[in-house]
Amino acid sequence: MSFEIKKGECIGFIGRNGCGKSTLAKLLAGVFISDTGSLTINGSTMLMNLGVGMSHELTARENIYVSASVLGLKIKEIDKIFDQIVDFAELREFIDTKIKFFSSGMTARLGFSIAVKAGAEIMFLDEIFAVGDMKFQEKAIKVFESSWIQGKTVILVSHSMEVVRRYCSRTAFMKNGNLVYFGDTNKAIEMYIEDNH
Repeated sequence: MSFEIKKGECIGFIGRNGCGKSTLAKLLAGVFISDTGSLTINGSTMLMNLGVGMSHELTARENIYVSASVLGLKIKEIDKIFDQIVDFAELREFIDTKIKFFSSGMTARLGFSIAVKAGAEIMFLDEIFAVGDMKFQEKAIKVFESSWIQGKTVILVSHSMEVVRRYCSRTAFMKNGNLVYFGDTNKAIEMYIEDNH
């Protein structure tokens, strides 16, 4: 596959389970190293996929400092936004709990909050709207609709065609590890729906 994503674009990745969407997002985010081909990323990345990149042996507090410093923030800068991250994630009472004891929704909320408040330039949102309760999903959508998202590059991996249609200017449709189509979101969704029949 060969494609280019421009700064400030919101791109959808869709396809059936096992088609390679999350693997591709992990490659682009630098979590996996590719064994062939080349990949160029300009900007700081944050993958939000149920806490990938977070250490499950560390507490929420420790993970905030580690993740935000990976995004290039200094300790004093993290100190300033620490409470905002905790409050947005709604995890105040669990701040000193190791995240291995968190539910997947709690971990995802923490990852999302760090990326939102610490300001990753390129964000990979893997099913972020499918985790957490309704209240948190509403918050995530508000963030998405706020001016905060402007100028950020977002890769949205989702099974929600409504979310993809609403936010993505272009969409990649994947099947069996291949990029079948990359372009108009409505056309990609049509191909996805056809593939599910």
